[in-house]
Amino acid sequence: MGIDPLPPYFNISPDKAETDLPAPVTTRDLGALAQTCEQGRNDLAGRGLDETGNRKLRPFSTWEITKYLIPVAPAHFRRVLRQNPDLPQGTSETDGGAKWFTLDEVLRLRAHFGQEGSKSKEYVPYRPAGQPAKVVAVANFKGGVGKTSTCAHLAMSAALDGYKVLVIDLDSQGSMTSIFGRQVQDEWGTVFPLLARHYAEHLRVENQRRLDRGDDPLPLDETLTEALDVSPQDIITKTHWPNIDLIGAQLNLYWSEFQIPVWRMAARSWKLWDALSEALESGGVLDQYDLVFLDTPPALGYLTINGLAAADILLVPVGASFVEFDSTGRFFDMLHATFSSIEEGENIAARALGRDELAFEWDAVQAIVTRFDASQQMEMASLMQSYMGRTLSPFRQDFTALIGQAGESVNGIYEADYRDFNRDTYARGRATFDETYAAFKRLLYGVWRRDERAADTGKAQTAAE
Repeated sequence: MGIDPLPPYFNISPDKAETDLPAPVTTRDLGALAQTCEQGRNDLAGRGLDETGNRKLRPFSTWEITKYLIPVAPAHFRRVLRQNPDLPQGTSETDGGAKWFTLDEVLRLRAHFGQEGSKSKEYVPYRPAGQPAKVVAVANFKGGVGKTSTCAHLAMSAALDGYKVLVIDLDSQGSMTSIFGRQVQDEWGTVFPLLARHYAEHLRVENQRRLDRGDDPLPLDETLTEALDVSPQDIITKTHWPNIDLIGAQLNLYWSEFQIPVWRMAARSWKLWDALSEALESGGVLDQYDLVFLDTPPALGYLTINGLAAADILLVPVGASFVEFDSTGRFFDMLHATFSSIEEGENIAARALGRDELAFEWDAVQAIVTRFDASQQMEMASLMQSYMGRTLSPFRQDFTALIGQAGESVNGIYEADYRDFNRDTYARGRATFDETYAAFKRLLYGVWRRDERAADTGKAQTAAE
């Protein structure tokens, strides 16, 4: 009988280890490494670019449209096109081949079916009139839980469903920005100027009060003065999706985490947590879109606080493991401590002045298990469900081969051409993200209907008075 070999961490030669060791690393070396990674990122991202250097969304086949996007039978779909030659007719790659349509064309076709088709079918998604866009923050300070990919795929799902979507990247790593094929040159193309403008507007009001009291005004520096001329429309950019716009991010956005507390120390009355929400509201953004998705940094800093305070719905991706469950519990604990502290500090003054007290509220908070492996994580997921109850969605997002393959080709799941995959692999991979969107959509519909009923009740009470 042979002797089992020793584990690989025994009998390591210090001399051989020294020979294999590279030279010490300097800050210049880090810069060179960053440039190499940047080149690699650009090369990989270039795989998704067209001949003009821009990302281009792939077309959708009749099979996809009738199976996933517009609930009609293929024969009826083709019959409607024949009867309405003014509608998009699609293009064929070969004579007599399958018809393919751009998403713009799909949206036009959906609008036609919504107006002319059966009223018993949901051709156009529910959207109550008179209600502002819902802001959805996807957050967790545990990395590797699929936060950015979940946010991106929910945005894409909503766009395919017919909603007009704005995605805001609050993470200075800019991964969401890269997913949508964009690059931001500096912090002035991020949310930074919106936060700076909010502070500058507060400072102008505060300075008038100081002058009225005979005190010296606080300085309004060049950055703040410039920010006063920046609106959300100045930094919102188009993407290769016709109904998804983007406010991107890049590394300089991280400077906000240092600048915001400096502003707050200079003007203690500035409500920094309201900066993003009030910028979106005052800038008319909530009237221009149906949904606003916020991809937050994996830390509870000032950008994340702004995103969470602006959100109507909070989604928390979490893996089915003890470490991630533990981390997510601490995340909720930190949210409670942070927002309770803000409420307590604000309400001391509010009570003294007889004003309404501050109380943060979210329409819904839901955690969702991501990257789920049923063969190994079923028991842990069930335990998490028993502790978290309805806060944890009973649906679990499976990790499938399609996720990895789509990532390698610099595409989201919905951007991937199903012809590049095994049909079963595509169907399984797409199904788990469709279920993720369905769970979110049920949440969204419930929130919107509750708002709609509350608005109707308010109108009725006003009329009665």
